[in-house]
Amino acid sequence: MRRDLGKDALDALLPQGIGLCTYSVEVAAEVHDLMQLGYREGGGRVPALDAWQKQFESDPEYDPTLCFIARDAEGVVGVAQCWTSAYIKNLVVHPRMQGRGLGRALLLNAFNAFQQRREGFVDLKVLEDNLRAQRLYESAGMYVVRRELVPDL
Repeated sequence: MRRDLGKDALDALLPQGIGLCTYSVEVAAEVHDLMQLGYREGGGRVPALDAWQKQFESDPEYDPTLCFIARDAEGVVGVAQCWTSAYIKNLVVHPRMQGRGLGRALLLNAFNAFQQRREGFVDLKVLEDNLRAQRLYESAGMYVVRRELVPDL
């Protein structure tokens, strides 16, 4: 899906009691735990902490200022992991915070960050059967971009 960043920015209002920071080594284990939980619920898996952290932090598109971490008094409750290519790699919200606007706030925060970087668009992938996520993305102004396949010659 894609969001045209030339459109007006929307306010990224975090739910009460939630603070936002960017990724650091100190929160790696908590972020990893949330990613594992999110993938279990949405399909797929996340490698063990050491492998995940090495892959994440050594990726050429990695920028810790583009990995947004939402925390409450109990710990990490949301992650928007973005790449420098204006791509949202992962968006995960803890089940106890779902339905409270945190996913939308993280998404809009990512849009705003990419607008400040003067990007024209931001993209992400979503499974076709993940209707809840699709509704969230559409409510934030994203639309489906279908890949055009070149026929065999």
